[in-house]
Amino acid sequence: MRLVSVNRLQAGMKLGKKIYNDEGLVLLADGVELTDALIRRLAKIDIGYIYIEDAATEDIVIPGMLQDETRNQALKVIRGQFQQMSGASGITKGFYHLDKKFSKIMDSILEDMSSQEDPMIMLLDMHTADNYLYVHSLNVCLYTLVLGIAHGYSREELRTIGLGALLHDIGKTQIPVKIVQKPGMLSDEEFRIMQAHTEIGYKILKDEPNIPLLAAHCALQHHERIDGSGYPRGLTGQQIHEYAKWLGVADSYDAMTSNRIYKKAMLPHQAVEALYVGSGTLYEQKQLELFRDRVAIYPLGLTVKLSTGESGVVVRIDPAMPHRPVVRVLNGPEGEELTPYELDLRKALSVVIAGVSDGDEAAVKSTGK
Repeated sequence: MRLVSVNRLQAGMKLGKKIYNDEGLVLLADGVELTDALIRRLAKIDIGYIYIEDAATEDIVIPGMLQDETRNQALKVIRGQFQQMSGASGITKGFYHLDKKFSKIMDSILEDMSSQEDPMIMLLDMHTADNYLYVHSLNVCLYTLVLGIAHGYSREELRTIGLGALLHDIGKTQIPVKIVQKPGMLSDEEFRIMQAHTEIGYKILKDEPNIPLLAAHCALQHHERIDGSGYPRGLTGQQIHEYAKWLGVADSYDAMTSNRIYKKAMLPHQAVEALYVGSGTLYEQKQLELFRDRVAIYPLGLTVKLSTGESGVVVRIDPAMPHRPVVRVLNGPEGEELTPYELDLRKALSVVIAGVSDGDEAAVKSTGK
């Protein structure tokens, strides 16, 4: 299968990977043939890229970070609890307690991830943006856990930082929906109200019997930055807990790579470059270096252009060198079709990825069975 921008879709292409709604339910199944009406629908629900079936790359299998059952159950728990809390009274006064299901689902997530030999931050399953908060909460949890595993945290430490990541935005349940889901830039007053979600989240979580206190501090500090430019307290350097620093990187990365009503999603390599602009000021350099080494910056199925002028599709990624994938070369410098061959950039050191494509004309023509 191949990763293609929704803007490049054509009627007759077949969906290569399921698309889910914010409840984790299948919206469109793999193998569905796209029509003009379906393509227009995909554009309206703010999905930037999808996988399509492709004869030249039909052997590519896109792994999931979680089993379907675990992912669906996690989204169900997040959605159900957050919806129940929205507008409820007594939330920050200790009169309301979270469901114990959060602890149980964290155990399931850790079980799935511990079964992977060398987990990486991959481009995740495609979801609609019906309610970005639910999917974002799960994504940030998974990204943070990948970083925590690579850093060498113990199982109990992973459980704590995982819960902190899963619930980092719980304070947004008490922010007016019209602000949380505003399709555009917030006014100064709206931004001030939005910033309060960090302190509200802390108040909700700090006395929860099934939630570690450090998880509450993750909610409080995930928007703090090491140069003091963050919020709510303008903390600097070592004043910010290490967990919250990891979480801040993961949170920013997911925001950049998610398609929103007012912002097109960045591809992973673009988001990593954007994060590096804040190296040593917003984020710890060593944390960014580990993050870079754990991200599949050129996702499986992505069309890339090489320094030779040729183009092809990423077919394999070595976790030890994610920035030097194996590329199946399909087209020459002028877009002419070639006899496909695979180029391992770990060995072909004189060749680099010069750019990426959302599906150039040659690639689109070769797509489909």
